[in-house]
Amino acid sequence: QQGTFINPRNISQPASFAEERAGVAERQRTASSRLESKGWPQSPDLSVGGHGKTLETTSIDLQMFVVKYALLAPWAVRSTCRFLTNVGEERDLLGFFVLPVLLLRVLYSQVWISVSRHQTARSKHRIVNKSLDFDQVDRERNWDDQIVLTALLFYVVNAAVPVAQGLPWWNSKGLVMAVLLHAGPVEFLYYWFHRALHHHYLYSRYHSHHHASIVTEPITSVIHPFAEELVYFTLFAIPLLTMVGTGTSSVVVANGYLIYIDFMNYLGHCNFELVPKCLFDVFPPLKYLMYTPSFHSLHHTQFRTNYSLFMPLYDYLYGTLDKSSDDLYERTLHGREEAPDVVHLTHLTTPASVLHLRLGFASLASAPLAASLRHFSRSRAAYPLAALASRLGKTFRAEANRIDKLNIETWVVPRFTSQYLSKDGAYAVSRLIEKAVSDAEASGARVLTLGLLNQAYEMNKNGELYVIRKPSLKMKIVDGTSLAVAAVLHMIPDGTKDVLLLGSASKMSFVLTLALCEREIKVQIADEYLHDCLKQELRPEMHNHVVLSRSYSSKVWLVGDGLTDQEQRRAKGGVHFVPYSQFPPNAIREDCVYHSTPALVVPDSFENLHACENWLPRRVMSAWRAAGIVHALEKWDKHECGATVTGVDKAWSAALARGFRPFDHCTVAK
Repeated sequence: QQGTFINPRNISQPASFAEERAGVAERQRTASSRLESKGWPQSPDLSVGGHGKTLETTSIDLQMFVVKYALLAPWAVRSTCRFLTNVGEERDLLGFFVLPVLLLRVLYSQVWISVSRHQTARSKHRIVNKSLDFDQVDRERNWDDQIVLTALLFYVVNAAVPVAQGLPWWNSKGLVMAVLLHAGPVEFLYYWFHRALHHHYLYSRYHSHHHASIVTEPITSVIHPFAEELVYFTLFAIPLLTMVGTGTSSVVVANGYLIYIDFMNYLGHCNFELVPKCLFDVFPPLKYLMYTPSFHSLHHTQFRTNYSLFMPLYDYLYGTLDKSSDDLYERTLHGREEAPDVVHLTHLTTPASVLHLRLGFASLASAPLAASLRHFSRSRAAYPLAALASRLGKTFRAEANRIDKLNIETWVVPRFTSQYLSKDGAYAVSRLIEKAVSDAEASGARVLTLGLLNQAYEMNKNGELYVIRKPSLKMKIVDGTSLAVAAVLHMIPDGTKDVLLLGSASKMSFVLTLALCEREIKVQIADEYLHDCLKQELRPEMHNHVVLSRSYSSKVWLVGDGLTDQEQRRAKGGVHFVPYSQFPPNAIREDCVYHSTPALVVPDSFENLHACENWLPRRVMSAWRAAGIVHALEKWDKHECGATVTGVDKAWSAALARGFRPFDHCTVAK
């Protein structure tokens, strides 16, 4: 009920605090290990919200990724063997460096993606403040195709043209020729080809694919139909082939030209302004020779202006310059801070979760955190990511969303679940969380939600510790218990008369038990300690609804932290496992049904959502995260942390009224 106060210490306090700490840590360690165990539940179908990307399509994407890089294997082996068997000037430097340059370009591109997404989440210098969706991520997921094609063409030309096999490291004449040919024929021909592409006939059949992305990312620059891509390759080949034909080519200039094209492409599509004004002040003609991100963004929003490739000179010459180019550059360079209304504070789970961040691999982030990544978390390849995350001294912004004029940000504590549970790491983590609370308050946030273990009782008493330490705190701290309980109740099959409650004594288990008793559903509890803790907090008239039973006969099991394989084996066939914890259960029973963790489908008006939250499917968020958004939309002026609850029915009704929809996906173990 709204305003109900409970004493969490009475619920979960055993003989000593040390015993309490050890018991909770062990239960949470068991829960977190599910994320890496072989029995992960099957990831849910990703068709929620009309964005149908399934595990099958993910598997196909992986197969295509392997196939296209396998095409290069024979060429790479051939060039390496030739390099090792020859000596001196007979060594083929260009052919040998095709593969290293390819890997460098892929890594370089990923760095641009991560930096761009980090900057646009911070928002100060963001140019186009519109929504980016899953459709765009899917459309741009094969951004490395052009890198692979370039490498393949380099191998073919290198093998077919003998003069391209003995190139020196450096040739100054080749550099001059490349600069002149790019500034002249390449830029000129591209400008007029680009204008032709905006004719209705060509635009509707080809170029519209590229312009489907209004909010550009660096990789948007290389997303084109294949026929259009071939024309660009032909244009960029003009300097390269001319240098080869005139004997002025070199390894550094040829590969440097590719890096230059990548840099300028990604610069123009990164959607945040970063070119310092001092460059144009020192050398004013530079404005004709180098475009800026804001300059090219106008082409994607206005369509009929700023056609140039990298040099605005041709837009000046032929009258297609957008008159607002300079003004937009000045405004976005100066920047504008946007205060968040809601901050959701989460943390990393495993080393693999670093790759799954919105700032990591876009294609991975657009699908639920896959069970296939569990092996990566255990491998040595994950160590650098773990070390890098551990060195970060404060939280970072990972995502920015909007709904009904609310600015919503997701902040990540750069620590893993194992560090939350370790004795050495818990204190450092608690300081990071408290610093994040202070930063969120200073930024003007109205609501802060605590996700995953950031709201653990032993960490901060479900968030109450910060309210006690900061009596002047204006921001409301929300642990989301009420809405999470409501989501669990929705997943219980209709007609259920009794449930089995497993897990640890906590605020969540108490509020859930209270709600079940109010609905006259009998709660069976197998653990005597949990039974006694919960029963002493209930009103006397509800005691008959809570019974100690080890029969494990209920068809609905409500499972919290610490569900063991041994307990699951006691279940009869057809049992529904409904988690009320933040982590999914370790599914091992093929004859039982496993429900998702408490979550809701976001409203259609929820913008800029293009990454999945941990193991949840697209456009679905955890109930704890959604609770803070509802809290802000309803303008509630009370905390929901510590012993305070908003009210199960109140939170559920408000969420549905604001457009959130119930979510329940059932799976079976495989």
